[in-house]
Amino acid sequence: MNQPFVSIIVPIRNEAKYIKLVVESILAQNYPSDRLEVIIADGMSTDDTRQIIHQLIGYQPDCSIHVIDNPELIVSTGLNRAIKQANGEVLIRIDGHTEVAKDFVRQNVTLLQLHPEAWSVGGPLQCIGDTTFGQAVAKAMSHPLGIGNAMHHYSDFEGYTQGAPFPAFRREVFDRIGYFDEDLVRNQDDNFNYRIIEAGGKIFISPLVKSKYFVRDSPKLLFKQYFQYGFWRIVTLKKHKHPTTIRQVIPTLFYISVFMFFLTGFLLRQLIIALGLPLVYIALLSVIGISSSIKSGWEIAWRVPVAMGIMHAGYAFGYFYGILGAIFYPSIISRYSHMGKVSR
Repeated sequence: MNQPFVSIIVPIRNEAKYIKLVVESILAQNYPSDRLEVIIADGMSTDDTRQIIHQLIGYQPDCSIHVIDNPELIVSTGLNRAIKQANGEVLIRIDGHTEVAKDFVRQNVTLLQLHPEAWSVGGPLQCIGDTTFGQAVAKAMSHPLGIGNAMHHYSDFEGYTQGAPFPAFRREVFDRIGYFDEDLVRNQDDNFNYRIIEAGGKIFISPLVKSKYFVRDSPKLLFKQYFQYGFWRIVTLKKHKHPTTIRQVIPTLFYISVFMFFLTGFLLRQLIIALGLPLVYIALLSVIGISSSIKSGWEIAWRVPVAMGIMHAGYAFGYFYGILGAIFYPSIISRYSHMGKVSR
């Protein structure tokens, strides 16, 4: 098959913990090195990220890895800066919490060649946790109760979907629909995927494309991540005038329902009305979350429903907070833009 020139773009900031894995997995690709370049857009990292990168590429004198500055510090600007400098016919995005298989580039290129109707391709997300809680998060992010009908989170899914986690794009996609929206600190990938589909394009994923995504390994970081997803969803909502998918509003609607039932039960002095819905929710999370992961051991299993609850709550409260900000204090979006100055 034809071997197009490929540009890998990597938006990062303060990824000292994982950047070695990322770069080494890129250097290990079995795709021809003379048909591959890597552009790392660094959001002015304040840790050892850049030193680690330079140490690694110092041992690879022929490696075409370039590090560029991303002074705006957010993912969307880093992506756009890298794309504008890229020479590839195919552009592949890899994030800082990721390790890709040796045939990652080759399989993506093959998928694009086998599916000419697809504007973007990739593989389903394989979540990995470094700690006990992180392993529970990985389980939660791969279960329908944790992430709904996000098909790209199901490791064995193959077919058309609403987005690929670490996608490969045909170069002409950016000529057709433009670049990533720099108003979006988070969810810029969801917005871009939505624009692809709106323009008549398709997104195809296959488990032949393999990568590992290292999840947030503490409750605080997990809540913050999903709070940001919910918060910045409001900007996307304002742009498109409706949710891109129904599952994006379910967590917030659920928590509003919990509040309404609690208020009604309190006013009527009916405890079962006030606490019935949250108790059912907790029971559902506990039974399904634990039973689905008990083979991994009790230490992980009991943390899975906790992780699911944190993900739901973080997203719901972020979404609701964004609504309040958009209605009563529009400048809150710019005030909190610093929240997204992290990689995926």
